[in-house]
Order: sequence, then C-alpha cells, then structure tokens
Amino acid sequence: MDTQTLTEFFMWSTIINVALFAWATVWFMLAPDLTYRIQTKFFPMPREKFNVIIYAFLGVFKIFILVFNIAPYVALLIIG
Repeated sequence: MDTQTLTEFFMWSTIINVALFAWATVWFMLAPDLTYRIQTKFFPMPREKFNVIIYAFLGVFKIFILVFNIAPYVALLIIG
C-alpha cells in the first residue's frame, strides 16, 4: 500500500468520523430528552448520570478521532 492510498484512506476516514461526531453532538444538543427516554428503556439510570455518560462519550469519541484519524492523516500529508 503506497502513501497516496493511505492518505486518501485517512482523509475519508476523518471526514466520515467528524461527520458522525457532529451529527451525534447536534442530536444530543437538540433532542436530549428524546435520547434520554430511548436509552433509559434499555438502561435505566438517573438523568444526571446519563448526562455525564453522554459528555464522556463525546469526549472519548473526539480524542479517538484526533489520535486515530487526524494525526495519521496529517503525518501522511507531511511525509507525502
């Protein structure tokens, strides 16, 4: 696999993951009550705990995007 193919792979991976992150963030901002009602049918929990879990999920998702998508993409752009 050459660096051009890897660069394109990480570019599209970054675009897709950032779009998913943005969609999830907007969803949790605009419909928090709906999300809470749906999730508590499967996993009953207090609202405060749910808010912490969602906040942690978005934080970890962002870190994963930075480490596993953006950093390799930038590195490949630098060496390419």
